[in-house]
Amino acid sequence: MNKTRTAKYTIGQVVKHRLFSFRGVIFDIDPVFNNTEEWWQAIPAEIRPRKDQPFYHLFAENAETEYVAYVSEQNLLPDTSDKPVRHPQVAEVFVRDDSGAYRPRHSQMN
Repeated sequence: MNKTRTAKYTIGQVVKHRLFSFRGVIFDIDPVFNNTEEWWQAIPAEIRPRKDQPFYHLFAENAETEYVAYVSEQNLLPDTSDKPVRHPQVAEVFVRDDSGAYRPRHSQMN
């Protein structure tokens, strides 16, 4: 019953949200939900994700702003636009290589 799934996406991968208009670069992964119960309960019940799946920390952006997002795997899709992510923290943590992929700048983010 306490089965942890392998993450579908990887650190440095650009993803987009399945329901909302934002995208971002993954900078950390939790194997299962690891946020507050208050945060989880604030999500409308009809779209509230399961807790028993990987959750991703994103340097996210939408048309208006940049921010950090915490998103369940079920709500993510690969972003295949090849457009760079403009979030200012991306350049602190990642280097974008010639293929457009994001690689960690350092072995640790600290």
